Amino acid sequence: MSQLTGLYEAVSRLDVAWAGVGDASELSREQLIAVTNAVGVVQRRLDAVHVDVAAGIASESRPELGADSLAKQQGFRTPAKLIAAATGISTGDASRLITVGQATAMRTDLLGAKLPAKYPLVRESMKAGTLSAQAAALIIAVLERCRIAAGVERISEGERLLVDAAPGLALDEVRRLTVRAEAWLNPDGVEPREDDQRSKRSLTFYERGGRLRFNGDFDVETGAPIVTALHGYVTAAFAARKNAPDPDAPDADHRTIAMLHADALALFCSHVLGCKERTPVAGATVIVRINYTDLVGDTSTGTATIDGIDQPISASAARRMAAGAGIIPFVLGADSEILDWGRHKRLFTRAQRLALVERDDGCAMCNLPPDMTKAHHLRWWKRDHGPTDLSNGILLCETCHHRIHDNGWEIRIDGTGTTAHV
Repeated sequence: MSQLTGLYEAVSRLDVAWAGVGDASELSREQLIAVTNAVGVVQRRLDAVHVDVAAGIASESRPELGADSLAKQQGFRTPAKLIAAATGISTGDASRLITVGQATAMRTDLLGAKLPAKYPLVRESMKAGTLSAQAAALIIAVLERCRIAAGVERISEGERLLVDAAPGLALDEVRRLTVRAEAWLNPDGVEPREDDQRSKRSLTFYERGGRLRFNGDFDVETGAPIVTALHGYVTAAFAARKNAPDPDAPDADHRTIAMLHADALALFCSHVLGCKERTPVAGATVIVRINYTDLVGDTSTGTATIDGIDQPISASAARRMAAGAGIIPFVLGADSEILDWGRHKRLFTRAQRLALVERDDGCAMCNLPPDMTKAHHLRWWKRDHGPTDLSNGILLCETCHHRIHDNGWEIRIDGTGTTAHV
């Protein structure tokens, strides 16, 4: 079967979605969604063709070919520059196409026998139209970085997990996925990287044009309390804004998030200098998530995550943070915690909210950080007599909460407990 067969099928699907319409301005809402989905499939199918061709161009432009290099014969110093000029993309993007093509191309041994691709699952997913070249590049990059430390079997398992999880995700979400995957593939490498990152932390400030300017660069362990405190202040300000008697009044709070961050920093520093009142951060707490055995163990292996921050930290860093005030090392499933209350309580408890964060990882609809969400009943407490149980709870930000009610969304939870999927 021709490699272009899948691309032809995707273009046919796009043609069907566009049927009977002159241009995009005439598309109905249903057609807009259908066309967008079809364009995505076409793009991914085209990526599969493009990376194979890019690998072929790179092979025919090997340095040892000298003047016979395909790129040089076309007037380009490298194959990436040839591809970039032909397609209108950057040289960096062209280099990534070549990297993906070479990592997913079929191989031969010294005797000419066929060998599978280096990353066969990535190749299959691209040819099936479920993985883009950019997502494939992120996955291949993390697998290559960890290949020696993790070993062949763990790399194969990592490839499978990433290829299964990546379809349907935006590129930023795939990037966050690979960050977590790297800590799983090479946990021993997390702590040395942390030492290097910590040595580069800095905060500089200077005065120019009558204004003070700040420039900060923090490692995750140092910056986590800062991020949590700022998010907490913003959440508190938005809650107060929601309850304002006249939100459109001239003197109402119309500050942007950037302004709120600036005000929060000034307020926190004033508090340190002698302010007697409690800082308004809506009970914000840094939540560090770690396996219990990693937390209490003496080894340096194991990793932990911090709510609202993508980059994992080492178990050693988590232990250091657990010793600080305001840090909760969250160990899920403690026997003493009651996570289901039935009809005895209307509001979700702190333990239940932590379990919901473990399951939903923030807003279940738009993925905003946990500290910008609230726990809501799926079946309403008053109208539907819904229980205050995990199976009837969901984390949503304020915007998505209104979207769900205003637009008639249906919510389904597959599975039970904190491993369920909303």
